[in-house]
Amino acid sequence: MAEERQARSTKSDPCSGAPAAAEPTPSSSEAAGVAAKSPEPEDYHSKCVFCRIARQQEAGTELLHCENEDLVCFKDIKPAAPHHYLVVPKKHIGNCRDLKKDQIELVENMVAVGKTILERNNFTDFKNVRMGFHVPPFCSISHLHLHVMAPVDQLGLII
Repeated sequence: MAEERQARSTKSDPCSGAPAAAEPTPSSSEAAGVAAKSPEPEDYHSKCVFCRIARQQEAGTELLHCENEDLVCFKDIKPAAPHHYLVVPKKHIGNCRDLKKDQIELVENMVAVGKTILERNNFTDFKNVRMGFHVPPFCSISHLHLHVMAPVDQLGLII
């Protein structure tokens, strides 16, 4: 039991950014066996709440209709405005600093989905909207997510 607890505590949490402790390297036959058993693709982390939400594995989170197959959208659990949504890529990307030039279209699509969600919720005054990413170290969840908040003149303090 103590060994199991210790083994769990030495692994990194892909969403916390904590480094992993060194583990013994498996032999090639062991690695092949683990790869065959492992259902988790490289772009998904089972411990990441946003990865689980994107796969609809979090019962308490209702996904809003999103026409982009690479993104999901849902309401923020601690809204800072009457309209406060999160647009999240299904593929695990740590944060905005991990973005590459070839992912510009992804960010543009995230913004487009944010605007569409606002429109579907009868909010069209886009001069009164704020969208943005957290910049490390100010990320509570280490999975890229775009905050879509409106109206700006009703923004409250996020606690």
